[in-house]
Amino acid sequence: MKPTSPRPGVKKTTPKVSDSAGSADPDAAVRVLRQFRQVFNAVKTHFQQVEKRAGLGGAQVWALSAIAEQPGMGVSELAQAMDIHQSTASNLVKVLVQGELVATDRNGPDRRTVQLRLLPAGSAILKKAPGPFSGVLPQALEQMDAASLRRLERDLARLIDLLDADSRAAKIPLAHM
Repeated sequence: MKPTSPRPGVKKTTPKVSDSAGSADPDAAVRVLRQFRQVFNAVKTHFQQVEKRAGLGGAQVWALSAIAEQPGMGVSELAQAMDIHQSTASNLVKVLVQGELVATDRNGPDRRTVQLRLLPAGSAILKKAPGPFSGVLPQALEQMDAASLRRLERDLARLIDLLDADSRAAKIPLAHM
């Protein structure tokens, strides 16, 4: 996947923030807040474009694409592919089946589990939907180098701790927020 370029007329900036404790720029918190706003806005804008063009929410389109990539996968495999809770994946599948975008079959060796299959209407949705199907944030994170990701993970863990954020939120797709 090719990296996205900034919109015309939008200047990319990388502010300098001090790494040493105690000597941080007093305006750094404001700049970082603005960066979070830019990230959230980029994610939100992408999902709005997906919904406008495909007529489905981003998580549903991502689920369709995962099923298209691996026909016959089960709900557990879908949850794993999307890194979401299994109950969230079950709810997504339920909506997709009701919309006649996905079919469930019980043809495998274990008749208790279902295999998911994309229907023609689901394929048509994927053709209309803008990519990346998983969202712009996962795509951007995949393009970052390992050292930057480790540093970001460590820093975000500290922020999450300061926020006393609910760990269960980690398994909720961004498209649902």
